Amino acid sequence: MEIYLVRHTETVCEKGICYGQSDVDLAEPFDLVFENILSQLPSEAIIFSSPLKRCVILAEYIEKNIKTISFEKEERLMEMNFGDWELKNWDNIPQEELNPWMEDFVNIKVSNGESFIELHQRVENFLSDLVSKKITNPIIIVAHAGVIRSILCHQTSLPLKDAFNNKVEFGQVIKIVL
Repeated sequence: MEIYLVRHTETVCEKGICYGQSDVDLAEPFDLVFENILSQLPSEAIIFSSPLKRCVILAEYIEKNIKTISFEKEERLMEMNFGDWELKNWDNIPQEELNPWMEDFVNIKVSNGESFIELHQRVENFLSDLVSKKITNPIIIVAHAGVIRSILCHQTSLPLKDAFNNKVEFGQVIKIVL
């Protein structure tokens, strides 16, 4: 199964803001970056996208410019839920909350949010459903860095604690085979 992992482009959030599942807009202009992304994708595919608008805007652009077999917004592809930290500057998160998470982000839950293992479990559930469908067409997944890192850990058997070794830039396209 040929899968193209596409990270959304830059958002309007200032650097250093934790925005996780907050539904923030994309920074404009993004047309040239979208065209570059499109040039790396197959001419026909099935598209799955996080329902957050920073992914949907890109996914809809892709849908309009390739032969799309189907397009589905998928909740399990949302970024990690950072709970009480959403839209806060990382520097303003109390150290007594941040430090334990930084030491074990895989298992430590953010207050009113989730841990990376929880994100990984929902992403693996999505992948399992995808594999069971025995799809032969290329698949495009428009998502977030956390989700893409989770998929890459699954693909390469990289321990989740090393997920940040997978560099995922804004607008990056990564092709994998499952």
